[in-house]
This record gives sequence, C-alpha cells and structure tokens, in this order.
Amino acid sequence: MSSRLGHTPTAPAPTTPAPAAPASGTPEATAPAPPPSGTPHPRATLAVTSAATAVTLMTYTAPMITLPDTAAALHTPLSAQAWLLNGTPLGLAAVLLVAGSLADDYGRRRIFLSGTVALGITTVLSALAGSTWLFTLARLAQGAASAAILASSLGLLVHAFPAGAARIRATGVWGAFVSGGIAAGPPVAGALAGAGPNGWRWAYATLGAAALVVAALAPRALTESRAARRGRPDLAGAATLGLALTSLVAALTLGRDGWLRAPVAALLVAAAVLLAAFVAVERRVRTPMLDLALLRRPLFLASTAGALFTGFSVIGLFSYLPTLLQHTLNLSVMSTAWLLVIWSGTSFVAALQARRLAGRVSARHQLAVGFALHAVAAVTMLGAASSGSWTRLLPGLLVSGAGAGLLNAALPLLSVESVPAERAAMGSGANNTARYVGSAAGVALMIAVSTSTDDLAHGADLAVTVSACLAVLATVSVLLLRERRRS
Repeated sequence: MSSRLGHTPTAPAPTTPAPAAPASGTPEATAPAPPPSGTPHPRATLAVTSAATAVTLMTYTAPMITLPDTAAALHTPLSAQAWLLNGTPLGLAAVLLVAGSLADDYGRRRIFLSGTVALGITTVLSALAGSTWLFTLARLAQGAASAAILASSLGLLVHAFPAGAARIRATGVWGAFVSGGIAAGPPVAGALAGAGPNGWRWAYATLGAAALVVAALAPRALTESRAARRGRPDLAGAATLGLALTSLVAALTLGRDGWLRAPVAALLVAAAVLLAAFVAVERRVRTPMLDLALLRRPLFLASTAGALFTGFSVIGLFSYLPTLLQHTLNLSVMSTAWLLVIWSGTSFVAALQARRLAGRVSARHQLAVGFALHAVAAVTMLGAASSGSWTRLLPGLLVSGAGAGLLNAALPLLSVESVPAERAAMGSGANNTARYVGSAAGVALMIAVSTSTDDLAHGADLAVTVSACLAVLATVSVLLLRERRRS
C-alpha cells in the first residue's frame, strides 16, 4: 500500500507504455475519460486518498497483534477467534464491488467521504464492544466503510491523473500506502495494547479518531467525479452478491470445526445458488454492477486472480502468524509487532521502488515475481516456530516483504488499466473484493491447518507450506493469463 507525490499532466493516451497496457491496445487506451466535475487537485487527491487508505489498513491489521488480549477480554473461545479476524475482510468482500459501482455512478468523492466518516465511527464502536458478537458486528461495519474508501480512492486517482507515467506513479504511491498502513498498524496497536488490560480498546479508539481527522480534511482536497453513464442502482445484484460472499466466508470460517456439518454444507449451497442468481441478474440489468464481458479479458482475470491469491496466500498467512509466534516463541505483543514491521516495512519500500520497473516489466509479470518471492520466503520460514529464535524468520520476512511490495504496486494499476476508464472504481472494487474474499478464506484456512495438530510449531509449518503452494499456483495462473496478440 504506498506514498509518492507529484503530477505531470499528460495526454489521455499514454506515450510511455504502462505496465498493464500492452501495445496491442487495452480498454484504458481507447475508452473516453469520464467528464470532469470541477478541476481535480492531483497532489491533494493523492495525499488524502493515500492517508485514508493507510488508516484503513491500520484498522485492518490491528487484530493481528491484539487478538490474544481481545479474545481474553471478550471471553472468545478458540473456535470463534476466526470471527475476530474475519469481521473486516467479510465486510470488505461483501460491499467492495457494490461500493465501486455506486462510486462510479453517484460520485466517488461522495462515497469516499461517507466511508471515512463511517470508518471512524465504527472503529470507535469496536473499542466499546463488550462481547464477541458485538465486536464482530462492529468489524463487519468497519469492512463496509473500508470498502467505500478503497473502491472510490482509485477512481478519484484515475480522474486526477491521466493515463501514462503520472498515473503509474500515483497508483504506485497509493499501493505503497497500503503497505505503509500494514507496517504502521502493528506497532501502533501493539504500543497502545500494552498500556494495560484494556489497551486494545485504546488502539481501536485512536484509529477511529484518526479516520475522523482524515474525513475532516478530505472535503476541500477532493473534486467530485463520476462515470459518464448513469443508471439505477443494481440493488438485486448488490443483494445477491453480498449474501453469496457472506455465506461463502461464513462457511469457510465455520468449516474449521468440521466440513461435513450441516450448517457448513447449507452455507456452501446457499453461496453457489446466490452466485448463480447474481450472474443471472447481471445479464439482464441495463447497468450491471459487474460487466460480465470483462471476464473475457485476460488482464482483468489476471488482476482478479492476483488479488484473490494475495489474500489467500500472503494476507491469510500473515494475519494469523503473529498469534502463532506469540504462542510458539513466547514473544511479547510488541516483539511480534516489530517482526511484522520488518515484513510490511520491506513491502512499503519495495512498492515505492516498483515504479522504476514501469515500461520494462508489465504489471502481470510483477505479480508473478511477487508471488514467486513469497513462495521462496515461505520455504525459508519452515522450522522457525520450533527453533526458539525469532532470527530464523528474518530472511523469509525480508524476501516475502519484497514480494508483497511488488504485489501491492502492481494490483491497483492492473485493476484500473484492465477496465474502461469510466468504470475505474468498479475495476478497483472487483480487485479488492477478490483480495478480501481470499483474505477471509486464507485466515480461516491458516487457522484450520495450524490448529489441526496439538503441536502448534508443527501447525505453523503446515500453514507456511500451504501458503507457499498457493503462491506457486498464483505464479502460474497470472503468467498464463496474458493478452492474445491481435493479427
């Protein structure tokens, strides 16, 4: 997630080939830009959207460090702790595509401002929660608010930065701030959580206040923009997709206690039926939330697959690894937080430097390299949980961090370059939906795998192995999904 200011106005058609826009032509190169609504302020837009994204990711990562204290305070059993982690990913997955569509049609600035205010309020509410379910509900609402921020941010950037080198720099900065939010979240949450038995509550209260500060600064910095086409809200599509994703993630979370149980099977069937209903709805409505024709575009599929595997393999592992390390290496909350900073800080630096690859390495190939690095890193981490020393993790954290930085820089660019310009927020919403569906599924999978044995150190090795295998599969997938050359 990332930070790079500066804008040089360019013509809509790029003169320097963008990583995700092959010479054969992409929708981005030919689609008309959305009509402006006022003059955008590129640097201010980048600063505000990046700051909001960083706060969003800080609230997202807070449970990675505070989970043991939160679970103890709320008397959450081990079987239900996945919900404490999965609340925000579930809210994100259920609402992101809807938020992207609404932002395109009804105003990206409007949706962004609504999201930042809602994030501040819901994060403060999570600090006040007195039970597992109240906390989970607050985190679900945080996820919905985060969806509005993430989906509209890239749409605002696309409006402020024409296609070409300026947009590559801007999306790279935004991607670095994703990593920056992840990097800052653990030490901030860890420091506040260590303040006392209710320190975890202060962590959420502080992050909520930060979101409200960004919300207060944003109105004067942002210019409204929306797609040229307008239509009625796709309420049927929003309802069927949201319920389908909720059913799927709930099934994956409950599956930890047994995949053959009736509730899990019912949720999986419901998810399949609702997804089929969503497809049927999108084929019939005049202004669909997701244009199904995009599924025939290899770059859009590469963007979606890359986001899905980023959540499934990378975020899924690092969401639960801190808890495993606290139990297996007896690390303190702050020690674990600083280990995460090594990983996420490396990711931040790598995402900032990824712009140097523009014009030489496509975004799709950056994804492949990022996943390959994570797979190698995961292999080096085998045995670390039983070694008794945190230094065994260092090579893997550094290499995986570099890979994650490439992923975070390439995904936002590919998500907007693989769709028509007027549907930029929808492309961002689809990409982030895939990322957080993968994240929620990955967290549930990593918890299930690591706790499938009585030896948590062995369980950690199993989780790392699964993450490495998923990264290899992701590498192959994004390499195969390439644009066919036109004759």
